[in-house]
Amino acid sequence: MLVGGTIGAVIVAVIFAVILLTPTTMKSEIIASDKPIPSAIGETTPAYSKNLSLIEIFEKSEPGVVRVNVQRTDQANGTSGVGSGFVFDKKGHIITNSHVVKDVKKVVVTFLDGRSYNAEIIGFDEFTDIGVVKVNADLSLLQPLTIGDSSNLKVGEPIAAIGNPFGLSGSMTSGIVSQLGRLLPSGAGYSIPDVIQTDAAINPGNSGGPLLNMRGEIVGINTAIQSTTGEFTGVGFAVPSQTIAKIVPSLIENGEYHHPWIGISGRDIDPDLAKVLNLNDAVGFLVITVVENSPAVKAGIHGSDKTVQVEGVNYPIGGDIILSVDGKQVRKIDDILIHLQRAKSVGDEMNLEILRDGRTTNITITLEERPNGN
Repeated sequence: MLVGGTIGAVIVAVIFAVILLTPTTMKSEIIASDKPIPSAIGETTPAYSKNLSLIEIFEKSEPGVVRVNVQRTDQANGTSGVGSGFVFDKKGHIITNSHVVKDVKKVVVTFLDGRSYNAEIIGFDEFTDIGVVKVNADLSLLQPLTIGDSSNLKVGEPIAAIGNPFGLSGSMTSGIVSQLGRLLPSGAGYSIPDVIQTDAAINPGNSGGPLLNMRGEIVGINTAIQSTTGEFTGVGFAVPSQTIAKIVPSLIENGEYHHPWIGISGRDIDPDLAKVLNLNDAVGFLVITVVENSPAVKAGIHGSDKTVQVEGVNYPIGGDIILSVDGKQVRKIDDILIHLQRAKSVGDEMNLEILRDGRTTNITITLEERPNGN
């Protein structure tokens, strides 16, 4: 797998949770309501310090969650899709998934009371599956949700998801954080690091909707499910709010985000490989290939130069083994990718502690912009 690069499909089948409909089957499930819109979590509203009930979370968050309809061709009878989104600010910026709005001809955002607006695509980042659109909506409809801190999440913590599964608008599900720090194939040739795994039901149409903690703060954006059928089977994934907070301002300002890149591929050290390499512990990342003209090449990082066969299995040897980045231990590739995503930008320096020929040394690498594709 490529660091700041490609990842193999370790998940049985990851399906991005957008529902595609034809005009003959698509119908709006949003019904105008006579009841007043409840107070929402907005830009000027302080974060809640105590846990709320699911009813309170839904009532406070629902006005800031929208339905995102897209048309993928210029023709009126072209394929259409339905996803979700949420209000980011009073300027009309709506956050959704990149895969919801990429390569579409038209985007329509519908609010809680049924009012709809054509939306302009401001920018999207395929590498984290985040997209931003903008509407010139009535200010009373723009009820921004509070972005929380996903780094505080714990496995087992209750959470809630709101969106439009199967086009059923304003639907809420709840569950727990099942695990943290997952890697998710992005569809753009690279992996999305630091992803939240949840058992809250996420289905096609939920893409782009918020994942909320029990204080009503957004801790993630619902993105994909693991499924062999196309429907939820107990495992969903959300891009963390830490990533949203880092990527979205750049998308709003520049229409894109430049990701830092090292330019190496390799494999995690497992017990068998550790034995072949005469390592005491099965931790670290073995560099097998160094991409030509990459930051890794310029920093002098070595890839594997030969293989050995043990019991019929070929093992790469001779490459540098990354033990830590900026003083943080590297147990596997996930640790490198998460550190790049959370703490680094293009042009930053990063210190790598490596094991080479039985000796540890430190190498400083200057990160460059990640190229497109593989």
